[in-house]
Amino acid sequence: MSLLSGDFSWPRFGSQQVALQDNYSKSIRHSHAMNSSSAPFETVPYAFEVSYVPLATVALSCLWIITLGLIHGIARLRASFTKRNGSLELNGDDTEDVPPPSQDYVESLGGVSIFCFRIVRALACIALLTLSAITLARDEHWYEKLGENANLLRVGTTVLYAYATLLAFKTVMSEPARARRSVKHLIFVLLGAFVTLGYRNLWPLATFTFSPIDPDGTPLLWAEIAVLTFATIIVPLFVPRQYVPYDPKDPTPVPNPEQTASVWSLWVYSFMDPVIFLAYRIPHLSLDQLPPLSDYDRTKNLVKRSFKHLDPFLAGRKRHLFSGLLVVFRWEYVTLTVLICARVVSSFASPLGVNRLLNYMETDGEDAFVRPWFWIVWLFMGPAIGSVTFQRYHFVTTRVVVQAQGILTQLLFDHALRIRVKADTQSNASAPVTSDTVSLAEESSSNTSGENTVSGNADGEQGEVSSASLASTTTKEEEEKTSLVGKLNTLATADMESLMNGRDFLFVILYIPLQLVLCVVFLYQILGWSAYVGLAVIALMFPIPGLMTSRIQQTQVEKMKKTDARVQSVTEIMNVIRMIKLFGWESKVNDQIADKREEELVYVRRFKLLELANGVTNFLLPCVTMVVTFSLYTLVMKQTLTASVVFSSMVVFDLLRDQLHTMFGLLPDLIQARVSLDRMNDFLHNTELIDEFADKPGSANQLSIEASVPDSSTIGFRDASFTWSSRNGGGRTPGSNSRHFTLRIDDELTFKRGQINLIVGATGTGKTSLLMALLGEMHYIPSGPTSYFNLPRYGGVAYASQESWVQNETIKDNILFGSSYDEERYNKVIKQCGLERDLTLFEAGDQTEVGEKGLTLSGGQKARITLARAVYSSADILLLDDVLAALDVHTAKWIVDKCFQGDLIRGRTILLVTHNVAMTSSIADFIVSMGSNGCILSQGSLSSALAKDKKLSKELTEETKQIEKIEHEVDPVEPSVPEASQMPDGKLIVAEEVSEGHVGWAALKMWFGNMGGDHSILYWCTFIGSMALFPAIDIYCTWYLGYWAHLYELVDDPSEVSAPYHLTVYSLQVLLSIIVYFIGAAVLVNGCLKASRIIHQRLVGTILGTTLRWLDTTPISRVITRCTQDIQAIDGPMGHFFVWVAEITALVVFKLLAVVVVSPLFLVPGLLVAILGGWCGQIYMRGQLSVKREMSNARAPVLSHFGAAVNGLISIRAYGAQDNFKQRSFEHIDRFTSAARTFSNLNRWVSIRIEFLGGMFSAGIAAWLLYGTGVDASNTGFAMNMAAGFSNLILSWIRVINQFEVSGNSLERVEQYLTIEQEPKSSSQGVPPAYWPASSSLAVEKLSARYSPDGPKVLKDLSFTVNSGEHIGIVGRTGSGKSSLTLSLLRCIFTEGNVIYGGLDTSKLNLDALRSSITIIPQVPELLSGSLRQNLDPFNQYDDATLNDALRAAGLFSLQKDEDNDRITLDSPISSGGANFSVGQRQILALARAIVRRSKLLILDEATSAIDYETDTVIQTSLRKELDKDVTLLTVAHRLQTIMDADKIMVLDAGRIVEFGTPHDLLQIEKGTLRALVDESGDKDKLYAMVAGRA
Repeated sequence: MSLLSGDFSWPRFGSQQVALQDNYSKSIRHSHAMNSSSAPFETVPYAFEVSYVPLATVALSCLWIITLGLIHGIARLRASFTKRNGSLELNGDDTEDVPPPSQDYVESLGGVSIFCFRIVRALACIALLTLSAITLARDEHWYEKLGENANLLRVGTTVLYAYATLLAFKTVMSEPARARRSVKHLIFVLLGAFVTLGYRNLWPLATFTFSPIDPDGTPLLWAEIAVLTFATIIVPLFVPRQYVPYDPKDPTPVPNPEQTASVWSLWVYSFMDPVIFLAYRIPHLSLDQLPPLSDYDRTKNLVKRSFKHLDPFLAGRKRHLFSGLLVVFRWEYVTLTVLICARVVSSFASPLGVNRLLNYMETDGEDAFVRPWFWIVWLFMGPAIGSVTFQRYHFVTTRVVVQAQGILTQLLFDHALRIRVKADTQSNASAPVTSDTVSLAEESSSNTSGENTVSGNADGEQGEVSSASLASTTTKEEEEKTSLVGKLNTLATADMESLMNGRDFLFVILYIPLQLVLCVVFLYQILGWSAYVGLAVIALMFPIPGLMTSRIQQTQVEKMKKTDARVQSVTEIMNVIRMIKLFGWESKVNDQIADKREEELVYVRRFKLLELANGVTNFLLPCVTMVVTFSLYTLVMKQTLTASVVFSSMVVFDLLRDQLHTMFGLLPDLIQARVSLDRMNDFLHNTELIDEFADKPGSANQLSIEASVPDSSTIGFRDASFTWSSRNGGGRTPGSNSRHFTLRIDDELTFKRGQINLIVGATGTGKTSLLMALLGEMHYIPSGPTSYFNLPRYGGVAYASQESWVQNETIKDNILFGSSYDEERYNKVIKQCGLERDLTLFEAGDQTEVGEKGLTLSGGQKARITLARAVYSSADILLLDDVLAALDVHTAKWIVDKCFQGDLIRGRTILLVTHNVAMTSSIADFIVSMGSNGCILSQGSLSSALAKDKKLSKELTEETKQIEKIEHEVDPVEPSVPEASQMPDGKLIVAEEVSEGHVGWAALKMWFGNMGGDHSILYWCTFIGSMALFPAIDIYCTWYLGYWAHLYELVDDPSEVSAPYHLTVYSLQVLLSIIVYFIGAAVLVNGCLKASRIIHQRLVGTILGTTLRWLDTTPISRVITRCTQDIQAIDGPMGHFFVWVAEITALVVFKLLAVVVVSPLFLVPGLLVAILGGWCGQIYMRGQLSVKREMSNARAPVLSHFGAAVNGLISIRAYGAQDNFKQRSFEHIDRFTSAARTFSNLNRWVSIRIEFLGGMFSAGIAAWLLYGTGVDASNTGFAMNMAAGFSNLILSWIRVINQFEVSGNSLERVEQYLTIEQEPKSSSQGVPPAYWPASSSLAVEKLSARYSPDGPKVLKDLSFTVNSGEHIGIVGRTGSGKSSLTLSLLRCIFTEGNVIYGGLDTSKLNLDALRSSITIIPQVPELLSGSLRQNLDPFNQYDDATLNDALRAAGLFSLQKDEDNDRITLDSPISSGGANFSVGQRQILALARAIVRRSKLLILDEATSAIDYETDTVIQTSLRKELDKDVTLLTVAHRLQTIMDADKIMVLDAGRIVEFGTPHDLLQIEKGTLRALVDESGDKDKLYAMVAGRA
């Protein structure tokens, strides 16, 4: 037992002193097995009535058969009548399962083994019939004596055996279904005969007073009983079960052994032996080596079974999730109820047996009724039966839990496919206080402020949900809102875990009350009315643990708030760690996390000490009760305290204490499970769904859509409005809380079928929203009876989002997206989407994994893969959302010419959102121009659109003088150097390392070494001393009670024994043991927290100091897991389990010594039991560690798939790929279920074996002390108590060692991340002078770069010089090395050569100093949740005036008016990842954040790619005016107009500089690369004008 928990009992212990030999012990005690002073032999009661049992069982069996026959006959008649009336055909239920013609008859019965068992049983039945007939025939006049007891029984058994013989032949000669039914009847009737003969003839042998009734002087009866036992008990227990598929139409090719194992094998889990011993022989057991999944555990079968009760769209009525789960698992819970009742009853076998044995020894067998050998067998069989029932209970509950987890995960997944993406939800209840939760999508978002629906920008141009959230605790009082993906993440992880932890609710409502009642009854029988007083004391003291529990829960709430703050901070920081490294913020961020960690550890320490105090309190309650009860029993009732009373009541008091521990331990879990269940239920019933699934109340506003559509093939709208939420009339957008966005189509807007339709407009006008409305993602509000919107789906729809969504699969799989592979079409798609050259950049070609969030791809490559997916599909309608934004002019030109005008697009309907009007207008047949506030400004052909839209006309006028289009390839297809070294097999993500065997010593040494700090010797001496002294004192307490009881046997007058004295001594001993334990445990708590603080600090520092390459090859979810889930395991369970290991190890040693002191002969059996138990535990742990690791790894893909699907929800629904994703979810859940079920069965395997070993040891020592020694009753009771405790603790010892190792797996995982590759550490020599950089000049000499030390060069000998204050434009095609150059300037990749910045060699500077002096804005902007102010100035270094100036310089104010109430301000909320802003708006905010830093070198890497041309022009102009004159600006851009007015332009190709000079000079080169790009652009004249104006 542990004071920290009630999971282990704390039996009474005795002393190491030599047990006193009782001079009055009787050496003839063993003779009472033969002789007794009891009454002469009698007949067992009700012997005559029992004689009717055989005939009654036969009659019941026949009645059962007749009843079922009538039911099946009626069903067949109804079925045939239904068929004749033309109804649907039955599913084969009306026919017997006749084996297929190709299947052998023996195989159809289950195989050779089952058939042989049935043959043997049939022979046994013939033998029984023969024996019974012979016995009956020996009396020639038996028919005249039917009224006599023996003859009536014999006639009944003969009839029964004849009937059984017929049934036995049916089991081998009938069809499989009838044979299975015959087996049940056969077992039933044979069991009737066995019970009858056993009661009449076997039970009397265990008593002193009764004798067998039926023996007639011959051995025929005993032969009959032996054969009957074989046929009734042995055969049913050991015959394999026939595999019956859950779905006959889809049987499992190889059944799980669990489905075919015999009953005995199921009880003792021997069907797990092959897996167990395989795991013992090999280093690591992989998932594929586990048993195949049972078909009743397969997700598809679970869905069929459960969704009709749980899914709101299939259940037909609104039912709480709890009620639905009870209906689904109703039979399982009936089974659990029976098992719990059996467990409760069997738990009293041990105290009853101890009481009867010791009473027999005290009275020397006087007036004994049951022979002592029966109680010895009882001491083994009772706990053994209890063990079987309890392990079966765990087997069933675990199966229910794993199945429910699979069902609910799939239910959440299915329901998530129906929800409205943009509508955020408000937390309705506290999130579960669970801290070991990892992000679903392997990303994170934090809570956001706002109303019930936070949708995005007016444009809604995020397209897909981009991040998921780590579960965090929210409260109603704080009115925090969680993002949609964050809530889904919480439900699928933290809430699911809480729900699983509450699975034992039957313990609270059934097991504990029943156990308490029986405890009271038992104590009353041996202690009289004093037991009631003791229980009254418990009732009076009950508020104390309640108060302690309340304080613990309050501390837990505060602790979880601090934990959530740290977890949220760590999660968000890890998701933007690349930005943090690029900005040089590592040290500041580390300090922030360290501060939050210290706040958390304060409450962790308080929680652990309160938990320890609560354990002590719960331990004291039964001790006080026992002292009070014994006091009343001896002082008031004047009763003698005997050994039988002391030791049997101690066992019951232990049971009572265990129930208190269990109840107080389970209640918080049950409360949290109820909260989580309500949250899931609320999500299923109250989450806003897209209109297709939403309930449509019958009101006047709900108009028929289909009736108003003029033609089903029409694509468009009429008189309709759309909002992002149906609840508040609109979705939230950045700015004040009153801002909503509504898309309005006042007249009719119809797109042209089979043609290209353009949707144009400024940033934030609602272009993406128009596509979302067509796809049904927005809430439709009709304006009148003629309103409609329509997007025909019969020909298929494809969608390419602006923020490209790719799955973590190969490039080829991303393009195919579940479609069949057509090589010719596929190759055309690759060519027309300009991917041919890109594929040559990867060694694995299209088999390259794109990585998490597509990190192996550039923005342009992701956009073209997303486009390729849409083009490859067979869809008639393609919705393309600004797919050209991330492409350079050359590539965009290729896409427009080759793809949009190619044969794969011809004849298909294209709706294209774009800012690139000049390039695409020539191919457009229909143009829609969006105005402000979500209205249609103009529509029609190009000429009509220009007539209505003066702004559009002005833009085209400047670009209208198109030069002739040059038919030009993007690039010759030739091998090229990749920008990042790729593995030949295309794998980028490194497989997570799975440790083999036990937890490594290096990890444990790290933990142990940091516990003691500077006083390690004193620390470990105190802890080890306390853990050793505590069990010694406690065992002495147990011995002392026996010694006190023994004193009553030595005196004639009980009053000579001073009860108050002994009660006082005992109480002081108990108090001393508790104090010693508390000291040791408190010392360990402080040591664990000290080690945890140091390990967390090292982990965060190591991850922040790693290289970008390591981050590229490691999913961020793994990093987050180390910093959250694994750290939580080190904070809590590791220390908890370690104190148990130390405590139980000491208990096992001292208990064995106590047994040996009483009976030295049992040293060898005790060691043998310990060795066997340890061997079983060793075998178990080898398999369990492997399966546990595989289970953890199998869980991750389930959550990853969930998160990936939610991230791409709009795309999945647009393509109609829901079923495909559901099927893949089935596969992921099945793999997890397979590991989880095996993991559970392994626990059952070791538990049953060690409990059997312990039972045999206890029964053996009882038999020896009774028959083989002269030890008195007190010392016998003490030794039996120690033996039982020793036996039980072996299992506990193995368990806690295993649990410690499992939790140590987290320590090992953290230790692995402490040795990852690191960037150079800061040093005093690398600190630059205070004045640096005095200038922003940049000189680069022979710069080469690689992404890994042994990878190919991505930059090759670049040399150039940039003067202070110059504006340099950098252009080049995809893979030319543009981004690599920017990273190399910041030393983010491995570089060679010299970079001189501000007069200093950057290779000699500390990285934080270098990166703090240079600012880069990447193409994909990263924002943190919180306010806009917090994003611009996360460390509170600047005033508001500076921040507003930066926003103005970044161009934000050009998008809004000062008088606009909805304008974005510094207080505007930003959701995680900036999901409530368009991509363009995010780029503006990222640019503003960079400007705030006032670096002298500013690098823009495609920082304005998602911004319209006009806004881009404003930003570029503003930058030139607002930036200081000495600021050097490097701009990487695809838009030539962004960089054409630069001082110099650098053109890169394949990692080399091919051109570098002023724009004017480069344009003079006849066949120059820049000139080719400009001439091919639709903005040629404007670009030349820009250069001429600058010249």
